[in-house]
Amino acid sequence: MSGSEVSGDGLGALDPPDEYNRILVDNVHPPDWINPEPAGRYNLVVLGAGSAGLVVAAIAAALGARVALIERNLMGGDCLNFGCVPSKGVIRAARVWAGISRASEFGVRIPGGAGHEFGVVMARMRNLRARISHADSAKRYKGMGVDVFIGDGRFCGPGAIEVAGKTLRFAKAAICTGARAALPAIAGLTEAGYLTNETLFSLNERPNRIAVIGAGPFGSEMAQAFARLGSRVSLFEERDHILFREDADAAGIVEKRMKRDGVCMLMSSRIIEIEGRGMDKVIRYESNGIEQELIVDRILIGVGRTPNVEGLGLEVAGVLYDLKEGVKVNRRLQTTNRHIFAAGDVCFPLKFTHAAESLARIVIQNALFPHPLGLAYSNTDSLTIPWCTYTAPEIARVGMNEAEAKARGIDLEIFACSLENVDRAVLDGEEEGFARVYVLRGTDKILGATIVAAHAGDMINELTLAINTGIGLGRIAETIHPYPTQAEAIKKVANAWRKTTLTDRKKRVLRRWFSWARRLGF
Repeated sequence: MSGSEVSGDGLGALDPPDEYNRILVDNVHPPDWINPEPAGRYNLVVLGAGSAGLVVAAIAAALGARVALIERNLMGGDCLNFGCVPSKGVIRAARVWAGISRASEFGVRIPGGAGHEFGVVMARMRNLRARISHADSAKRYKGMGVDVFIGDGRFCGPGAIEVAGKTLRFAKAAICTGARAALPAIAGLTEAGYLTNETLFSLNERPNRIAVIGAGPFGSEMAQAFARLGSRVSLFEERDHILFREDADAAGIVEKRMKRDGVCMLMSSRIIEIEGRGMDKVIRYESNGIEQELIVDRILIGVGRTPNVEGLGLEVAGVLYDLKEGVKVNRRLQTTNRHIFAAGDVCFPLKFTHAAESLARIVIQNALFPHPLGLAYSNTDSLTIPWCTYTAPEIARVGMNEAEAKARGIDLEIFACSLENVDRAVLDGEEEGFARVYVLRGTDKILGATIVAAHAGDMINELTLAINTGIGLGRIAETIHPYPTQAEAIKKVANAWRKTTLTDRKKRVLRRWFSWARRLGF
């Protein structure tokens, strides 16, 4: 098993040891860092410096609380180091490469064909990640007034945490340790070697043949990106289509595009075992009742996330947890120890950076300003959380869809607009997709929306705001949208709803009015 293929502790995965990764490590796990002497008793101790932990610590310190922040690996967590940031850097490069393949459509001729350098793609990603990492650096948080401790923290009692031989006592604590890649139980996987999100971005040479196991958001994004970058990609999924959380027709549009990009789709497939054979990895799988064999150079695991709950001393602190679901919390994000809260991937089913940041604000309000002494309690029921998968085209969702509404006995109406009817999408050559909005029948109240478009992640924000503030399709129909933009699809959806308000009775009244107006000459 090569070191580049094993998920380690986060530090060993930062290959190669170039100037960009040195800058990154100096920021988020400085080797010469000296932990401060603990304060007598902290208002808040935060365990884990990922997206949730950083927001909790920053806001609490800004409010004047005495705060300690503990991180054993890399500050910034998965998002900065192994998730959102590096993956989107690779996706951007892949989109440029894909765009070059369509260059002639836009009148561009490349004599002799375009040259491609995978190593440059990865170096660019590492450079940009290092630049961004300053925002999550230990020095920056120290400057905010946060006591930053680098080391392995664990509870040593219901009101204290040990880290690097020092004891931190607290009035309140927040568990924000995040999650890691889940590993499927496949015979021979460990022996053959594999990549996860923690090791994928250390590649400097493009895999000629790569298998991606799991067609969720991460697996689908990386399968398409690496296919566009020239790898022969095979995507395995036990279900019958990719992105199982999304509507089948929405996922189907992306699936067709991925096939055109060269991804071999192995849906409804079950992997039996994997064998290392020299430099090759042999995957034996069953599809449609037939056992087959595939030989690849690399295997990427993308089957979901596992919460980081082990080794934290949660039992000593009186905090209940589950190895699959994570730390047990109530709607206020309070654990079974009323002085300890949790936020982010370690406790919440929607494992997104923006969700973690929203949860962090709930922790601040409930931990530092407990009712009735301060602000009223905040809870997760108040959150409207959109999400986006950054394939091409993107899929973005917010609120409920048709299946969820039916399961809850909610009668809804659906209004949609195909991007084929949106001028800017046609002009951009990006007319694959749609905007679809679900409203409560007989009203303009928005219950949810799905957008499939090149920039769906940007477009969903208007509908998220509408749901969050109670704005209906009627107000959106009255809102002027600049022409031409792809977001005009949302205005067209609103106009489709508005047409339904012109009932037959209203039409009869209007016909009488115009008839009367003609006779009176105005």
